[in-house]
Amino acid sequence: MGKILDGTAIAAAIKEEVAAEVRELAAKGVRPGLAAVLVGHVPASEIYVRSKVQTCAELGLYLSLIHI
Repeated sequence: MGKILDGTAIAAAIKEEVAAEVRELAAKGVRPGLAAVLVGHVPASEIYVRSKVQTCAELGLYLSLIHI
């Protein structure tokens, strides 16, 4: 029989693991990040990118957002 997974708990564990790795790298003078390029004004894409912006802030990642 299959096993029911708790997606919220798994996501939280992954985010904590990434945040810990970001802190380790920051202690060594390295700041990992994400660059996002948003072309035009597509509401669904803007919502997706806004989610990435929030996640980067939570995890301590650098974010470069380019909107053209």
